[in-house]
Amino acid sequence: MNPLLQDFNTAPFSEISVSDYKPAFQQAIQMTKDEITEIVNNSDAPSFENTTEALDYTGQKLDRISSIFFNLNSAETSKEIQEIAKDISPWLSEFKNDMILNTQLFQRVKAVYDQKDSLDLTPEQNTLLEKQYKGFARNGANLNEADKDSLRKIDAELAKLSLQFGEHVLADNNAYELHITDEKDLAGLPDGVKEAAKITASQKEKDGWIFTLDYPSYIPFMTYADNRELRKELAIASGKKGFQQNENNNEQIVLDIVTLRHQRANLLGYKTHAHFVLEERMAEAPEKVLSFLNDLLEKAKPAAQREFSNLENYAKKLDNIDQLQKWDSAYYSEKLKKELFNLDQELLKPYFQLENVIEGAFTIAHKLYDLTFEEVFDIDKYHEDVKTYHVKNTQGDFVAVFYADFHPRSGKRNGAWMTSYKSQQILNGINDRPHISIVCNFTKPTDSQPSLLTFNEVTTLFHEFGHALHGILADTTYNSLSGTSVSWDFVELPSQVLENWCYEKEALELFAKHYETGEMIPMEYVEKIKESASFHEGMQTLRQLSFGLLDMSWHAKESSEEIPSVKEFEMNAFAPTKLYPDVAENCMSTAFSHIFQGGYSAGYYSYKWAEVLDADAFELFQEKGIFDKETANKFKDHVLSKGGTEKPMTLYKRFRGKEPKPDALLKRAGLL
Repeated sequence: MNPLLQDFNTAPFSEISVSDYKPAFQQAIQMTKDEITEIVNNSDAPSFENTTEALDYTGQKLDRISSIFFNLNSAETSKEIQEIAKDISPWLSEFKNDMILNTQLFQRVKAVYDQKDSLDLTPEQNTLLEKQYKGFARNGANLNEADKDSLRKIDAELAKLSLQFGEHVLADNNAYELHITDEKDLAGLPDGVKEAAKITASQKEKDGWIFTLDYPSYIPFMTYADNRELRKELAIASGKKGFQQNENNNEQIVLDIVTLRHQRANLLGYKTHAHFVLEERMAEAPEKVLSFLNDLLEKAKPAAQREFSNLENYAKKLDNIDQLQKWDSAYYSEKLKKELFNLDQELLKPYFQLENVIEGAFTIAHKLYDLTFEEVFDIDKYHEDVKTYHVKNTQGDFVAVFYADFHPRSGKRNGAWMTSYKSQQILNGINDRPHISIVCNFTKPTDSQPSLLTFNEVTTLFHEFGHALHGILADTTYNSLSGTSVSWDFVELPSQVLENWCYEKEALELFAKHYETGEMIPMEYVEKIKESASFHEGMQTLRQLSFGLLDMSWHAKESSEEIPSVKEFEMNAFAPTKLYPDVAENCMSTAFSHIFQGGYSAGYYSYKWAEVLDADAFELFQEKGIFDKETANKFKDHVLSKGGTEKPMTLYKRFRGKEPKPDALLKRAGLL
């Protein structure tokens, strides 16, 4: 029997073999089609219950199989899984189109939608109906047959290209290694970093030390290695993923994706892909996004240019560097930060043992939201590194299953993300609780020390855990509106707001203890962490804005005129935010997975947008106390538990009492 087609609670990873996926997908797609046929053939007049609600409950088996498969394709992939993904993606895209373009189904959905004002629906039911109707209308249900065919072809091609894009980035990432055999080339690197590189080399059966493009290897090398030439080599290798003359080149794929997205938007009656995407976001239109980004740019640019000039002078004074390059940025920033604040990332790391930081995040979730996390060992997992937990409330009621996967592997993509194996919903009167996972890439423990995090990694863990709480505390009727199923520029609020606790003495005292002595982090370090929080914030803001502007350049241009080269187009987009000289061998777009593989196309601005929300929200916690129960309950009741059941601004104002203003962010960033 195919384990994926059985009824299961937690994902049965150990029982699944690779050959199970394709038949499981085929059968689950057919099951969902049968469920839809039943709705279409219902002889009763269309109603909210027999159409809108019934449709929301279809495809649950398919959703669960998809969540298992695509999560593994990111966290524990293989050549076989990547090949299967290539076959399955067009099936899913075709199935989605079959559903959206099913005229009889759309007629029933529309019939309910047309009478919505007389139906006496709850706000959540109303949102479900609106979202469902727009899901059809915005994706081609009103098109003629010829245009529907064109849409199908575009969607199938986009699904294929996005997969190829990700595979190429991962392949280039894994193909590179910096092999060092002369110990003097390691000057400046902390012992833990050298030890990890030695382990990597021995795993590859080589002498010496090996550094890779995986973040836990790449970032420390760029930050601490004194050898400028090697920093340059590593930086250029990282910057040319998808931009080399090999079989992983993504230039044409970028152009094809952008063109197809533009054609798709036009077909659906929108000026650009950005107009299509933003209609359903808080920002509503490209003009508003560009005005938001340019407004921040105007405020951040003078500070960024000042910071850059200071850094350039500092590098010149220290090492007689005439022209600061991208591979100098982290190295001299770290040195200058250490000098200004007497704060060394390496001094902080012993206070941030991974296990303690996890425990700290759990304690903060307990103090704010009455949650307890108990590690359990009887839940099936896809890799031995994964930790599994039962989450309960203070009454001992079961709230969620939580998976955490913290270390890099060859089958795992870079970065950090939160995902879900099962959404929360209320079905047949039972509140069916979610299964939530976070995936990160932190340094593995070595023989001599445990996994110690940089402060940056601590905030990354809290960021993903903030997303996880959004999933864990979900309490909605419909799974399509549950947890992180919110508009894209609202989804980063729960994750970014939680990062703020990492800077607070009251929170750090809960978990920042020296891994050898158990001594609490010295308070002067905490003060320095807070003081240095806005260090180079102008440059950091400019960097984020450059990504947002690049995304909008690709997706908000109104004509699909010929683009002579990806590189040239990108350089024009980066012009307003440029500080460092360009590196001819490098290109950002060809590895910009957020917008060409993930869901951030025309949405990268949302990180900054959510920062405005998070700074404004945290200001209330600071006024009332960072563990103030009343404020935490309001945030849980109006934001975390509500998912996408109402418009984001409605939910936010219910929590905050007013619309957010960017002042709190500018103040926090030291840009006012």
